[in-house]
Amino acid sequence: MNPFKVKVLSFDQIHELPGSWEKSDLVNLLNAMDYDNPAEIKDAELKEMCMMSLTDYEPEEAAKIVLDYTIADRLTEGQLANLSHEILSEKLWEEYPELHLHPDLFRSTQLLYDAFNGKFPRAEAVRFSIEIEGDTSIFNENPEAPVVRILAGGMSDRSLIHRLFSDQLAGDKFDEAKDILWQLHVVAKGENTVTFDIVSSTYWLEEIKYADSFEAGSHADAVAEDNAA
Repeated sequence: MNPFKVKVLSFDQIHELPGSWEKSDLVNLLNAMDYDNPAEIKDAELKEMCMMSLTDYEPEEAAKIVLDYTIADRLTEGQLANLSHEILSEKLWEEYPELHLHPDLFRSTQLLYDAFNGKFPRAEAVRFSIEIEGDTSIFNENPEAPVVRILAGGMSDRSLIHRLFSDQLAGDKFDEAKDILWQLHVVAKGENTVTFDIVSSTYWLEEIKYADSFEAGSHADAVAEDNAA
């Protein structure tokens, strides 16, 4: 277990994931709604036009169109049909059992919320930056697991991370960490410090806003034997 000193440099509540709806996404979604020549729309007007086109449909129909674009290749048609109903009232980016779908369920809900003036749940996430001081080589490969273990050290034992993933925090395999951290970017790196920009669900990591600075232990996941060489 390696010791680390941690500073929370910034913390914000956000309602849209950085880079979640790029120009190509909006054009593709308009094409899915049979909009004529969406590539000719000015970039500044694309999102507004996309939202207007969605409101030509009933909310559940619009939800199905968006979900067909964001996650269709990973679910069955029946599952998508169910989600197009559930997304109207449920925080699927927190509640759906398949964690790897949470970011796409978030961005789907966020776009629908904006288009339908609040008929869908309001999507909330967190974005924060932390400076970690210690043996930063632990983050060279698959940094998500050691980062989540460090973040858990700044949260109470009652937090969801501790309650749901106590075995993974202590053990040598934490595959879910990559789904807990929706975005993880290195902002700066020194000889023994690294600063990360992190985006995640409020559901998982909101409690970090109460941690100004703290000390935590962490370790990397074990390397599989066939990769050890």
